[in-house]
Amino acid sequence: MPNAILDPTGRAPVPRETTGAPRAARRPDLTGARIGLLENTKHNADLLLDELGARLVAEHGAAEVVLRRTKRAFALPAPDELVAEFVDGCDVVITGVGDCGSCSASAVADGVVFEAAGLPAAVICSDAFVTTADAMAELRGAPGYAYATTAHPVAVLSREQVAERAEHLVAAVVALLTDAGA
Repeated sequence: MPNAILDPTGRAPVPRETTGAPRAARRPDLTGARIGLLENTKHNADLLLDELGARLVAEHGAAEVVLRRTKRAFALPAPDELVAEFVDGCDVVITGVGDCGSCSASAVADGVVFEAAGLPAAVICSDAFVTTADAMAELRGAPGYAYATTAHPVAVLSREQVAERAEHLVAAVVALLTDAGA
């Protein structure tokens, strides 16, 4: 008898025969896009996401960051009402920062949910937790789900170091949110 694998997000498992979760339609670029930021309470996640949002507006023509929200707990999935708020108010969403195992898994699970709801998502995880993030993507029926990585850790960085990380991540985030990443 095989061992059971438990879903740490608390949601019902996706049937194993599913071969790829839906991917939201992409824009050709971010011109005029309304950006949503969902941070997960991890230290410096808010700074990193704010910096990325500001760069998308300043450098890529996004209209503005229209929604900034914080999850109640980093390891729990975004509640349905929060997902609906992002879908109704934004054109794209950036979420993270996966800076530990459970928050990386949860960030990827949230990204898959946003995509299934029709909202392009860019998930940010630290490189130390790629295995966890990939396992959650597979568990959610989205093997190979694309997300951006940054060097671990993020939580201990200074404000200046966070800005440097954002500078290095912005191209990957743009690629995840637009046709450029297709």
